[in-house]
Amino acid sequence: MTELRLQGKAWKYGDNISTDLIIPGKYKFRITDIAELAKHAMEGADPTLPQKIKPGDVLVAGKNFGCGSSREHAPLVLKRAGISAVIAKSYARIFQRNAINIGLPALESPEAPDKINQGDQVEVDLEEGTITDLTSGARFETKPLPNFLLQILRDGGLVEHFKKHKDFKWEM
Repeated sequence: MTELRLQGKAWKYGDNISTDLIIPGKYKFRITDIAELAKHAMEGADPTLPQKIKPGDVLVAGKNFGCGSSREHAPLVLKRAGISAVIAKSYARIFQRNAINIGLPALESPEAPDKINQGDQVEVDLEEGTITDLTSGARFETKPLPNFLLQILRDGGLVEHFKKHKDFKWEM
């Protein structure tokens, strides 16, 4: 189950962070255990990050986060490594949907990535659609998630959602 109010340390990256930077393809076929794969999360951009992440931490990035291949492993390893949310200026569409489907919030904000600094404490309120940099006090609006996506996140991802709501009807 995903909490709708999250708090953690910000780990900041730039534009065009590809799925190969998130989880290098060389591991995809050699390692099948997600916990083991998570030890290599963001290795292409920062090989030391998995040892530094604490549960609840947040990734902050620029434009086009999750570009490249559509591998589902990318959001899975981030979540398993302890990342509670990703905040970016924009996403590759398939990454954003894969993230929501596995219960990892992927929020868009045109301003927050420029204003949040590496190491800042960040709070995300998914229901309000706000991001607060607790270090600086700055507050940002996010592109709001529709109620059905919030419910999927509450349930811990799409598979868990369908297990809980077998009679679910898609309504906007």
